[in-house]
Amino acid sequence: MKKKVAVFPAGSEIGLEINRALKYSMYIELFGFSSVNDHAKFVYKNYIGDIPFYNDENFIEVINYHIEENQIDFIFPAHDDVQLYLTENKEKINADILTPDLETVKICRSKIKTYKYFAEFDFIPQYYEKDNINEINLEFPLFIKPDIGQGSKGARKVNSLSELLDEINKDPEIVICEYLPGEEYTIDCFTDSNGKLRVCNARNRNRIKLGISVNSKILETDDSITNIANIINEKLRFDGAWFFQLKKDVNNQYRLMEIAPRVSGTMGLSRNTGVNYPLLTIFNKMVDEVKIIKNNYDIEVDRAFFSRYKINIQYDYVYVDLDDTLIIDGKVNNYLMMFLYQAVNLEKEIILITKHINNVKETLSNHKISIGLFDKVIHLRKEDEKNIHIESEKSIFIDDSFSERLRMFEEKNIPVFDTSEIESLLEWRG
Repeated sequence: MKKKVAVFPAGSEIGLEINRALKYSMYIELFGFSSVNDHAKFVYKNYIGDIPFYNDENFIEVINYHIEENQIDFIFPAHDDVQLYLTENKEKINADILTPDLETVKICRSKIKTYKYFAEFDFIPQYYEKDNINEINLEFPLFIKPDIGQGSKGARKVNSLSELLDEINKDPEIVICEYLPGEEYTIDCFTDSNGKLRVCNARNRNRIKLGISVNSKILETDDSITNIANIINEKLRFDGAWFFQLKKDVNNQYRLMEIAPRVSGTMGLSRNTGVNYPLLTIFNKMVDEVKIIKNNYDIEVDRAFFSRYKINIQYDYVYVDLDDTLIIDGKVNNYLMMFLYQAVNLEKEIILITKHINNVKETLSNHKISIGLFDKVIHLRKEDEKNIHIESEKSIFIDDSFSERLRMFEEKNIPVFDTSEIESLLEWRG
């Protein structure tokens, strides 16, 4: 029986990565819980968008209602504050929260608590208590960031004492650290249910947007990084996916920036080498010992805005052209093929309608396309009109030819699409 997993909040970058990691698993039925109207409803088939914010007084009552209504087994926190709240209240929530113990979550949520907890180790950066600022000899520039925060919001370099004092007046809870000019790294980790560190993957952060690594490559994890990972793992109690961030100082030595006891938004990079952190975190609760495959090849991820569409049309029949539509410049249009197999899964009827000058079956076979993909093939002469062959108003028409689309639209009044518009027909929810 599949385990029912609800991700909350489902539309965060973390929630979207968990969706990508779990949506095709034969072991999981995935649910997206959200408090705001966001991208989650475009990628979660089971989407519930009326969850109160975690700090609303009726949050636990409402989330328990949806847990019971949908028989949810696990809640996957997808935001740091949500994770802390759910961990603090896990006894009141009627599903298993995928999180480490409360002490670990509390320490990781505060950078000051993290630095003090690991103060005996040389990988902690030099940091300063704000109450002693006027009594010590500071070397500028320094780096400030919120004690509790994420996504690099509020983090920046300060170059003078007056500038620093202004920032303290604005936010008395900032953390004041030595400035680290070197490269920045994220180390994605997995700790099994026995407390053993099983995966420790370093990656760089080549390009960062809103605190999220949008270009990254997996690196060889050197002994210094592995040693830091082992110390953190021994001192805290993890249970599943977690990560930490390092940056090099002026002497090229690693210094700890932060630790997070959760999935990161860019863990998809490791997932595409075989290490599926969200799925492993769930398996931690289900089996005594997980097994892990890790492929060894170079891989790079580059992330950008990606458009998904919600289109309000009802159709039972897909009419699709062959030349310059399904096959373009002698190559199969793989985006269109993705849609056609989606149509197969949705039990739509697919009709190939073409004026191809050669043998259609041979052309399809030469491009490894089975003629059995199509419920019907309509092979026309050049002078024939395609629109007279449309039998149902619940049809859509896909053709590269503007004149064919225009005629179809005017004569049959059905939705028509060229090859650039296929993306609006794709269903991403899972």
